[in-house]
Order: sequence, then C-alpha cells, then structure tokens
Amino acid sequence: MTNSPSTIDPATLRALLANGRAPRLLDVRTPGEFETAHIPGSYNVPLDLLKEHREELRRHLDEDVVLICHSGARAAQAEQSLSRAGLPNLKVLDGGIVAWQATNATVVRGRPRWSLERQVRLVAGSIVLVSVLASVFVPGLKWIAGFIGAGLTFAALTNTCAMGLLLGRLPYNRGASCDLDTIVGQLREGTPTGTRP
Repeated sequence: MTNSPSTIDPATLRALLANGRAPRLLDVRTPGEFETAHIPGSYNVPLDLLKEHREELRRHLDEDVVLICHSGARAAQAEQSLSRAGLPNLKVLDGGIVAWQATNATVVRGRPRWSLERQVRLVAGSIVLVSVLASVFVPGLKWIAGFIGAGLTFAALTNTCAMGLLLGRLPYNRGASCDLDTIVGQLREGTPTGTRP
C-alpha cells in the first residue's frame, strides 16, 4: 500500500502566493487542458513527460513544489514518481484545478477543451454502449463491454488509466508544443508558461 500524498488546500496555496512565498507550481495535465485554464505562474509538465524525465526535472526543483491536475489523481501519481526520484517538499493541490476554480481563484484562460477525465468517460461509455447494443446481433460483443469494465476497475484500484494516457497523446490534447528542453529552460529561468502575455 502506498502512502497518501501530502496535500495543500486552495486557500492555503492562495495565501502563500499572496504573501510572496510561492512554491513552484507544476501542472501535470495535458497541454490542451493546461491551455484551457491554469493557475498563473504554473509550469506545464505533463504527467507522461514528468515520469519519463523525473531525474532531469529533479535537478531544477530545489524548492517547495505543488503538483496540480484536474482533480488530484494525476498529481498524486506525479508526487509518487518525483518522491522516488528523491525530491522532497512535494504537495498535491487538494481537489486540483477544479477545487481552485471553485474558490473563485485567478486562472489564466485559453481555448476551452474537455478534461482528460471527461474524455475517458465519453470513450469508455461509448464503447460499452455500442458493444452492448451490437451484442443483440453479435452476442460475443458483450465481452468488449466487460473488458472496458475490467479496465476501469483496474484503473480505479491502481489509480492509473491506460485509456487516459492514450487519449493524452492525441493532437487535441497536446495543444502547444511541450518538450523537456522548453520546460527545463523555463524552470532554470524562472519564467513559467502562465506568465506569458
């Protein structure tokens, strides 16, 4: 069993930002989700990129870090990954960007896109619905619905989502280019994506 990540609530994070004691804010959502709405001053480090290059990122993160995603699940995965790389002082924004926006906190808005969680629900639900309806004509198709159900159960138990990882790679979710060199340069210079005019 894994330990629960250390969390920070939106009100406490707002107070830190207002008092000039801002931690590094790493938003681990897809670039498309980040473009839709993000906390000013945050860096976009998609979860797949973070997991793949956590050692390089660790060298540029020597202060307190708050990890942000849609609702907290992906940020918790990022926290586990960075903890294994030896990075201390990690916190997960409790409730993610959803909780942040619920407090009417400031966000930078761009082109609206569906969250990755909503996309997973649409794709999984559509596959189940179509396979169940089509199983009237081809009885074996009901097993596709069972396979999707098993995948969703596994995703819930392990706090991972293979479908989400696949959907995150689609051009719709990639948005503006997001590569390691750009991210490391932003971390080194202290110029997060959220500060661009």
